[in-house]
Amino acid sequence: MAQYPKPCYHKKHIDYKKHPDIDRNACNIKSSRRNEVKIMLGNIHSIETFGSADGPGVRYLIFLKGCNMRCKYCHNPETWDPAAEKMSLSPQQMFDKAYRYRNYWTKKGQPNGGITVSGGEPLLQIDFVTEFFSIAKAHGVHTTLDSCGSAFSRKEPFFSKFQKLMEVTDLVMLDLKEIDEEKHKELTGYTNQNILEMAKFLSDNGTDMWIRHV
Repeated sequence: MAQYPKPCYHKKHIDYKKHPDIDRNACNIKSSRRNEVKIMLGNIHSIETFGSADGPGVRYLIFLKGCNMRCKYCHNPETWDPAAEKMSLSPQQMFDKAYRYRNYWTKKGQPNGGITVSGGEPLLQIDFVTEFFSIAKAHGVHTTLDSCGSAFSRKEPFFSKFQKLMEVTDLVMLDLKEIDEEKHKELTGYTNQNILEMAKFLSDNGTDMWIRHV
């Protein structure tokens, strides 16, 4: 079964008077010690600033680290290991980098793009993605989750977290590798039962979803 790593946090002693540029809201857990905060960090493999095939319009595309599956034809095997060399950014820092490209997300004054989080498997960093998407939606930015669904589970605490994530997700791009379970196991080293269950849950709940095969 999928392993759901705990969120990564980084301690810092911050004097907000000396550092007014630091957003207190980026720090989602505060310790009891004065001026000490714990900042959630995402493990990020890479970024593309002008994607055109990963959601509607022009997309700012973030690839996160970590994946349970081992697809024989994987395009990004370097994203498998969550402990490999990476960027570490808080949700607010990640959004600030992305939001600089917002002028590309409109066409003739109408929305035409936004942010897509892919991987690896982004659901393995569900807390980070939820916070990141929450910030994006507060700024009116379209959000897309590009997932193979391998981390999906109806067990707690994941399921409640997933439902919360869907509240700030405009579109799910669900990558179905193979329908037949035995062939799926041979191809990816992983079952597809929870993946198909995720597809059914999204369909039953009216979530905007694109099915694709990558």
